[in-house]
Amino acid sequence: MKMKKLISILAAAMMLITLLAGAAFAENAAVDLTGHIVILHTNDSHGRVDANLGFTRVAVAKERLEEAGAVVLLLDAGDTLHGLPFATVSRGESIVKIMNEVGYDAMVPGNHDFNYGADRLAELAGMAEFPVLAANVVNADETTLLDGAAIIEKGHVKFGVFGLATPETVYKTNPLNVEGLTFADPVEAARKQVAALEAEDCTIIIALAHIGLDESSDVTSREIAEQVEGIDIIVDGHSHTVLEDGLWVNNTLIVSTGEYIEAIGCIDIDSEGAAAATLLTGEDFGEADVNEEVDQLIAGITSEQDELLNVVVGQTSVELQGAREIVRMGESNLGNLAADAFRSATGADAALTNGGGIRDTIPAGDITKKQLVTVFPFGNYVVTMNVTGETLTAMLENGVSRYPDADGRFPQVSGLSFRFDPEQPAGSRVFDVKVGGEELDPAKTYVLATNDYIAIGGDEYPVGDAAVTGEFSAMEEILIAYIDSFEAPVAPEIEGRIIMAAKPAE
Repeated sequence: MKMKKLISILAAAMMLITLLAGAAFAENAAVDLTGHIVILHTNDSHGRVDANLGFTRVAVAKERLEEAGAVVLLLDAGDTLHGLPFATVSRGESIVKIMNEVGYDAMVPGNHDFNYGADRLAELAGMAEFPVLAANVVNADETTLLDGAAIIEKGHVKFGVFGLATPETVYKTNPLNVEGLTFADPVEAARKQVAALEAEDCTIIIALAHIGLDESSDVTSREIAEQVEGIDIIVDGHSHTVLEDGLWVNNTLIVSTGEYIEAIGCIDIDSEGAAAATLLTGEDFGEADVNEEVDQLIAGITSEQDELLNVVVGQTSVELQGAREIVRMGESNLGNLAADAFRSATGADAALTNGGGIRDTIPAGDITKKQLVTVFPFGNYVVTMNVTGETLTAMLENGVSRYPDADGRFPQVSGLSFRFDPEQPAGSRVFDVKVGGEELDPAKTYVLATNDYIAIGGDEYPVGDAAVTGEFSAMEEILIAYIDSFEAPVAPEIEGRIIMAAKPAE
């Protein structure tokens, strides 16, 4: 029997809050959820296993709801296997182990889950004790890279779950990672999956969609809900959208939690079929609400990785200067090395990264993974953008606008050089900008490599309408590959890319 559509969202939401709010978790209040179906979901955690609520609270929520008598399905909407070094050191295996321990029932890969390459993603799917689904990711021989759908039976419920990966993956990971793959139209793929699952008499049909609600995207989850009948729920990711109460589009409920497990999504369907969505937050858990098995697994993996991180990835014959008072106030040889690596990996005309993203100095000698992870601890990745010369100049103006304060926005650059005069008002300090040794043309479009933080306006960088045109690996991964390309130790120098000087009169 198909899930009934919305009966009374207000009544159901109030019931859900009463049953699942803080008192139930924090004080272990007795709650009877017999006859309820609860779908828990996460998205866009980007390797952050113990940040915010963390996977330990996901496990607690699942356990408590099952103890209360509910049929519980736990899903993830992607961008989960890559991000912080905890994930990248093992190329995603550490995350799969934790998801197995928590008891996930299915996930869809996000674009960043392809960052290790399609073959590695298929390997990780084989390690998972749950299906990794993507109905629209097609090999050259017209088979799918991963299973398209799964039927999961729990209690009296037959869940039909299928996966949809964003077509933007072809340029939101390194194109080599998805070479030979086609990301088919999610709308058409969804229609086929719904028809197949309806033929199997599934009770509830769920699309696990790493698609998002960003209107600038080629296709959105809203459009899928509008154009495809028969999807009861879309568990969404990619745009990092926070939907506190879900979004109803026709007869489809779209849910998304934001990012980094700041909240756990929770859909409650009562015995009468009334459905309501909410988000579980820190207020719904007490300090003691942790899962010891999950915490112990994270601690054990962290300890093992400390040994792996000590592996030598190259050498430097000079100290790589990452001290705060250097990278936030002037050109740094480490900043030059990083920006050069970004430009080399992307083929961009120029590269720019914020000095505040460089957090440590590396002494002369061996360079280890651990040192690079310490230098770049935020899990940022490299992107490319098409920017005009005018926009690039405005970005440089922003970068030096707080000087002489040691501000994190100070730029480290490659493929370009400029001068600035701190005696001039902020916004009018930059001059003599050159790209590739030639004078900058304000009207020309340049390919700029930067990090995802700057690309969304971090540190108040004025990116304007410039869109991301390509997404690449994590910053430390790109730097590791770049250092490894040198036969001799690296020896970056201060080259006069950024010079403080008096600005000539207009």
